[in-house]
Amino acid sequence: MVRGRTTAWAAALGLVAGAPGVAYADGAAPGPLPAYRAADGARAIEGKPSTADAPQIEAGSVYRDTLGPGERMYRLVLGQDGSDVYVSAVVRPAAGAKVSGGDGIHVEIMTTAGRSCPRSGGRANFGYDPYPISAAGVRRGAEDEDCAPAGVYYAKITRTSAKGYDQTPWPLEIKVQREPGRGPGGPTAAPDGWPSGAPVLPGTEAVPRSGGTGFNDARALGAGVWRDEMRPGQTRFYRVPLDWGQQLGFGAELAAARMTKNYGSASGGLTVSLYSPYRGPISDKDTSYDGKQAGITLEKTPPVAYENRFASDSKVQPVSVAGWYYVAVTMGAKVADFTEDAAPVPLTLRLDVTGTPAEAPAYKESPAAGGFGVGDGDRAAAREGLTAPEAAGAAERHAAMRIVAGAGFGTGTVLLLVLGGWTLLGRRGRGPTAG
Repeated sequence: MVRGRTTAWAAALGLVAGAPGVAYADGAAPGPLPAYRAADGARAIEGKPSTADAPQIEAGSVYRDTLGPGERMYRLVLGQDGSDVYVSAVVRPAAGAKVSGGDGIHVEIMTTAGRSCPRSGGRANFGYDPYPISAAGVRRGAEDEDCAPAGVYYAKITRTSAKGYDQTPWPLEIKVQREPGRGPGGPTAAPDGWPSGAPVLPGTEAVPRSGGTGFNDARALGAGVWRDEMRPGQTRFYRVPLDWGQQLGFGAELAAARMTKNYGSASGGLTVSLYSPYRGPISDKDTSYDGKQAGITLEKTPPVAYENRFASDSKVQPVSVAGWYYVAVTMGAKVADFTEDAAPVPLTLRLDVTGTPAEAPAYKESPAAGGFGVGDGDRAAAREGLTAPEAAGAAERHAAMRIVAGAGFGTGTVLLLVLGGWTLLGRRGRGPTAG
């Protein structure tokens, strides 16, 4: 009964559907695309080209900076506790920025002697469009002997930009996450193999859910078929909870658009990127779009397993921790050359999550504080289609209701609190994720 009431409340607010926006009227000028939603409470910081003046960043925090071509340094003070510390960097080029396939970002962790921690580096490159991308570096506190000791380390974030392409500073979001060390008897070698290949995706009726603008407001999805809509140059973000032992299969399809020319085609008209819970890239794929139909299916991920981090395959290594996995879907800006930009194009997402959740590794402490693991609240958010801010707000209101009920307040007071929560949640649901 409780779950049924929760679903009904969310449906009344339009949050279960996360419904796509209404198409623009014929002849209406299209409005600007929704801006990337930055992390709530992100702290302003200024990275330096030299380690001598590098500002300190800490696990559990998110920072905002700007990044032009070149290197920026940030200081980490880490303990010798066997933990893994991940530093991710998200850059957001301006709409219309000129980028090349060689442009991108690289993150690595260094010692005070200037040596890169083994297997610490992560890189992400652009495709055909200037959409948000993320890369992550890691300090392995148990396996990497050079970087296991306590002390000072540096995160170096580098932006590469080819001559003749955009050189202006871009907004940068840095997130630091800590995964606690494993207990005795934990895995230390890569897995021998796993079931792989193309997923079998569902063909049921699609349910509307509108994607977010970035990692911070990505719309939660579970297994099933989901409907959204896109405009040229837009990127939609979604998140899927994957527990230990589970695999993700994902497909995206762009349907027909309203054509303004008899023929057109855009290379990279549809791009799909998959990211780990620490925002490290796993895989990406793009295809051309002619205004009629385009589809991409990503290869099924390996089962989430701690030992994947020891694999040599760069598409396997990031699938090594349970938590929210992120999918970014981009519609190429050049599609506007032969379609009506004011008329959003239907987007269909097909998800398959296989595997029974397995027991978590024996950590020394809970990994939840670092943003890792899958709990009942995460599964509920996926069922209801909530973004992280919406889920947090719902949890606060449910806690307040329990306090009110426990204090013995009358039914009328509880009803007023619920109605107030509806209003606030409705406002949040119509925020930056809509459009």
